[in-house]
Amino acid sequence: MVPGHREKLKFHGTTVVCVRHKGQVAMAGDGQVTFHDMRIKQTARKIRRLYHDKVLAGFAGSAADAFALLTRFESRLEEFRGNLPRAVVELAQDWRTDRVLRHLEAFLIVADARKMFLLSGGGDLIEPDDNVLAIGSGGPYAMAAARALMQFSSLSAAEIAQQAMKIAAQICVYTNENIIIETLNAED
Repeated sequence: MVPGHREKLKFHGTTVVCVRHKGQVAMAGDGQVTFHDMRIKQTARKIRRLYHDKVLAGFAGSAADAFALLTRFESRLEEFRGNLPRAVVELAQDWRTDRVLRHLEAFLIVADARKMFLLSGGGDLIEPDDNVLAIGSGGPYAMAAARALMQFSSLSAAEIAQQAMKIAAQICVYTNENIIIETLNAED
């Protein structure tokens, strides 16, 4: 590393998966927090309910950065009266253009009963085609497991999210099995 230059952080220490299936949206996150190569906490809560419990948000990356983004996102949700697509577009624009926000290192998944999005500081705003999103170091494992479970099982969205997280925890050393799950029903 060159003196005076900040090393780019690699996002270790979390997994969040979001699944829409059979009229339900489920978001699950593990509880592990790591600092470099040490496990610091096993029971962190990385999933939040926002806007009158109608929106789920999960984060990976720097916790302080994610909390700053969640606060901004929550204010955008209030501003647009819970209109999730409008709030995420505005947050993505803020994140890319604001001098302070653009240096925040985190990923967010947000979902309501109808839509889900992944947001990043690189300007990514992605709505999946297959009703599954995942972030964090165990994200690829959780996403693959959730896709397979959706296709080849009769499990609910919450059960798929939980099993996908368990599979990711068996593979990713930065993910544990202390899983928090939040759900929304299509009629919510």
